[in-house]
Amino acid sequence: MGTMDKKLITEAVEPVLEEMGCFLVDLSVSASNDIEIVIEKELGTVDMEDCAEVDRFVHSRFSQDEEDYSLTVSSAGIDRPFKVLRQFQKAVGSRVVVSRKGGSRVVATLVDAGLAEIVIRYSALEAVEGKKKKELVEHVDHVGMQEVTSVVPYIEFE
Repeated sequence: MGTMDKKLITEAVEPVLEEMGCFLVDLSVSASNDIEIVIEKELGTVDMEDCAEVDRFVHSRFSQDEEDYSLTVSSAGIDRPFKVLRQFQKAVGSRVVVSRKGGSRVVATLVDAGLAEIVIRYSALEAVEGKKKKELVEHVDHVGMQEVTSVVPYIEFE
């Protein structure tokens, strides 16, 4: 028994996820056949039943007697950085925390997302020439994906 084939699992799982209104964020297979599948829902949030459905499908498709493996299915979670373009696209219009190379971080509204860049809008208090007090200045930045270290949903506590 060797390591399970990641590509084979991915090809089997993706159509089922699409039918469920979900998409694959990450799939990993360790050397000891520990399979971890991370999913996200196109609309709304992933619940236990979504994870259970994927778990049942994988177990129906790949026999644990033939391929000694363990399986974990989870949601991408609100505290994990985005990994795939569809997560960015789902978050368009919402507030996110963007961390850039060099250590700068900004809370912003995600305006647009593509493979090469994201567009964010935020306001910052800045000194304005001719004014004594700092004023709120709105920015719209096009940030190349090579500049981004992570983007996570902004969690607001009221």
